Amino acid sequence: MVSAQSQANIQPTENTDPIRTAAIIGPAHPLRGGLATFNHRLAKAFNEAGIDCSIFSYSLQYPSILFPGKTQYTDEPAPAGITIHSIINSINPINWWLVGNRIRKDRPDLIVVRYWLPFMGPALGTILRRVRKNRHTRIICIADNIQPHEKRPGDKFFTRYFIRACHGFITMSQKVMDDLRLYDTQKPAALVRHPLYDNFGEPVAMDEARRKLGIPTNARVLLFFGFIRHYKGLDLLLKAMCDPRVRELDVHLLIAGEFYEDPKQYADLLDDADVQPRLFLHTDFIPDSEVRWYWSAADAVVQPYRQATQSGVTPLAYHFEKPMVVTRVGGLPDMVPDQKVGLVVEPKPEAIAGAIVDFYRIGQSHFIPHLRAEKQQYTWAVLVEAILPLAKTDASSGNTQA
Repeated sequence: MVSAQSQANIQPTENTDPIRTAAIIGPAHPLRGGLATFNHRLAKAFNEAGIDCSIFSYSLQYPSILFPGKTQYTDEPAPAGITIHSIINSINPINWWLVGNRIRKDRPDLIVVRYWLPFMGPALGTILRRVRKNRHTRIICIADNIQPHEKRPGDKFFTRYFIRACHGFITMSQKVMDDLRLYDTQKPAALVRHPLYDNFGEPVAMDEARRKLGIPTNARVLLFFGFIRHYKGLDLLLKAMCDPRVRELDVHLLIAGEFYEDPKQYADLLDDADVQPRLFLHTDFIPDSEVRWYWSAADAVVQPYRQATQSGVTPLAYHFEKPMVVTRVGGLPDMVPDQKVGLVVEPKPEAIAGAIVDFYRIGQSHFIPHLRAEKQQYTWAVLVEAILPLAKTDASSGNTQA
């Protein structure tokens, strides 16, 4: 699914100059996490399309006091064949001018900038305003979020400042598209499915993965994957695991991801006598090279979110062909056709428990053909093909407003 949305009164015209060079502005190695992984894979897709692409990443992404995890950095090797410039300091205005001036002089035909948090709005908005002074580079934002999950003073101002510096937008859920249109109704935008994370290697045999992780090979095992924050609803899933129906099935839960908040608030649920023996806790950051072991060990993945835009976990589920139990929030239902690739329920423990029981009643084999058919729509080439027309469109609404 790729759908373009633009205001009728724009009357865009096509810029026929070919796009030969591109720059991605966003996290990259040695920074870790899903955004960096996405940017590496997108740069590779541009290069495969014959467009020379590099990444401008952060020398300082978050001050340590604002970072909720243990470390922002990975020990894994840098991705091969990608040029990464780690030069952006998110809190230094002088740096923003210097970086913007450097990219302005480089004159890339295209910039793809990642936006996921209003905190980044001042730095990115200033850099892009400097770049635009070359009157050549087109700036397309991939918006992971427009409205943050956790609201803070200044969010709207910072987001508006950033949006005004862009020429066009890609969103990966209707929810983010709707949020974008609260700020701008005119600039061209396209809604594109989040591509598959296909750079974590192929699945391994379930028995082998379970032996490696110390999980009984004959157990029923569900996966919760990704960093742990309140909006992701791990507590709802733990309560569902205490449900007598789930307990009777002897379902186990593999939790693979780092706490991004105080784990003490989960202590009572994690220590509950009904659920504790059925938990496998791996609550450190999962390196890219280890991801496939966790996914290969599970029967299905559960996303018990209280709120969501889109999810990077869903493309992983498609890649590893794992059925999903997701809650009916944000863009999750759009990515998970109910009763086909998974089950969609309300974000309540009893509803999640019921879906777990239904999953094992229906059986994993029911979902696999649907997963294999649906995943064909989630390609990196489709994303590149959606970005390029936006970069060639001149819209009257594209002028920067400082």
